[in-house]
Amino acid sequence: MATLGDDQIISLILISSLIAVSMAKDLLDRGGLFAALGVGLVVSLLGHWTWMVVLMTFLIVGSIATKWRFEEKSAFSVEEANDGVRGWKNVLANGGVASLLAIINFLADGYDWAYFLLCSAVSVAASDTLASEIGSLDPRTRIITTLEAVPAGTNGGMSPTGTLAALYGALLIALISTVLGAVTRDPTPTLFMFTFVTIIGWLGCQIDSLLGALLENRGLIGKHGVNFVSTLSGSLIALLAASRFL
Repeated sequence: MATLGDDQIISLILISSLIAVSMAKDLLDRGGLFAALGVGLVVSLLGHWTWMVVLMTFLIVGSIATKWRFEEKSAFSVEEANDGVRGWKNVLANGGVASLLAIINFLADGYDWAYFLLCSAVSVAASDTLASEIGSLDPRTRIITTLEAVPAGTNGGMSPTGTLAALYGALLIALISTVLGAVTRDPTPTLFMFTFVTIIGWLGCQIDSLLGALLENRGLIGKHGVNFVSTLSGSLIALLAASRFL
């Protein structure tokens, strides 16, 4: 009978902690909990437990941002649906690319850039979430395509507050990613990891805004589809950067 290694045990502890915190703090509904369990198992067991820590950082910080000044957001109808409790669609939209990268890493018996690509995708998710949740109350919002003034919370809108929050989100994931990568001796150079995860996260947020303005506002794609495509774009930009500079 196979026994669990230290990495697998750490992974299971992290997943159990995530589920427990999510239930205690109402971060996820029932569907979201099952989706988080599936994503967590795939990412941590087919990838590494450090990958799960990066994802958990996004979920916790994103949930805090979602509940920040929630009553004010509700008054302006820019709050997250379902009282800010995330469902399975949200989990898969933001964690689906990470799961795919973990599967690729497993099938390839280890892929040197997999962690970097995952961190870049999560950085986009964090950047976009903080931009949306913190910038949604900034009246200085303009649509990204024409820079015309639009109501706060408009799909594709960008504001000074949201733009700065997007940078903070990308920086946070870059910092966590770089520290964990150094601990596990990931082959991606430290400075390269921090710099590009930050840049890609912020750029991916702008791609999300473009998709929102050009496609979501016309009913061609939903919010969760936009989130998935923007996180995917983050990993693809990371792949291009790695193949060009590493």
